[in-house]
This record gives sequence, C-alpha cells and structure tokens, in this order.
Amino acid sequence: MITTLVVVMTPGTGAIYSIATGLSQGRRAGVVAALGCAIGVVPHMIAAITGLAAVLNASAIAFECVRWFGVAYLLFLAWQAARDDSAIALEGDAAAPASPWRIIRTAVLINVLNPKLTIFFFAFLPQFVPAGTENESLHMIGLSLVFMLATFIVFAFYGAFAAGVRKHIVRRPRVTVWIRRSFAATYVLLAGRLAIESR
Repeated sequence: MITTLVVVMTPGTGAIYSIATGLSQGRRAGVVAALGCAIGVVPHMIAAITGLAAVLNASAIAFECVRWFGVAYLLFLAWQAARDDSAIALEGDAAAPASPWRIIRTAVLINVLNPKLTIFFFAFLPQFVPAGTENESLHMIGLSLVFMLATFIVFAFYGAFAAGVRKHIVRRPRVTVWIRRSFAATYVLLAGRLAIESR
C-alpha cells in the first residue's frame, strides 16, 4: 500500500488530467476523470496477468508503437488546452461541460497509451505474489483492484480540490489563460519525457 500510494500520488498524466478537468469543469467532472484513469489501469492489469507485458518489454517495435502513440496523444491534449479560449463557468452556469463518456474516454486513452505503466505492472505486482501461491491470477487481480482503488481515490481528491479553487479564478480571464497554458506546457513536458524514455 505504501508503494502504491507513492506511485499514485506522484504527479503524472492521469493526475494532471484529473486536476485540469476538475478546474475547468467542476467537481463531478474531476471525479469522472479519476474514474476514467482507474479504468485505464485494466488493460495494463490484463497485460501483466496474461504475459502481454513481457511481450511488450521484449519487443522493441511494440513498445515504440505504444510509446509514440502516447506521445502524439499528449501533444494533442496540449494543443487542445492551448487553443481553448472558452471561459471557465461555475457549476450551474450556462456553459455545457464535456460529457462523462468523453472525459472517461480521454482518461482511459491517457493511461492505455503509456507503455511504462504496463512494464511497471509486470515488474511490480509479481513481487507481492508469494511463490507457490494458488490462483496467482486471482491474487494479481486483487492487487490490481487495490491499485485501481487507490488511483481513483487520490485522483478524485486532486480533481475535487481543483474544482474547489475554480471559483477564485473564474472571474479572472488572464489567470485562466495562464493556467491553460501551464497545462499545455505540462502535457508537452510529459510527452517529451515519454519520448526519451527507454524500456
């Protein structure tokens, strides 16, 4: 649990997306983004349990394909954040927020297109499955569900906290512009970090 919390609480693409969504669209949207990030863990869990993570780790082509798709998607998110000039509206105002399904889809893609997460699951979870344990797969699933729950709780807190401070910036268009530029720059930095990482 300690290791899981350290990993989950370290700011990454999912955390940044939850914060950005909570800040721009409110508490409910921030929690939905956190849920999407937690769901995005499922493919990595399946890959680790079935051995696909080992294939990804061994295959340079597979790793590179997923990695560069992830880089491209992060740059796309940066472009969206940079060109967004709409005003941040308080909950209940006229501005219509993005649909929950769109938020979840974006959050899932952010996690799915991160090959390092698959490799992390492949290297991390088996260490906590004692040798000779019956139903190793069920044990791995249980550990993955704990990781998903921790992800949801921490990211939901990030999103809700961001939503809590949005009323302080909603009337300040200049601050809103700089915040969105900061998120765009963060996505670019995360894309750059993913681009230079190796297996």
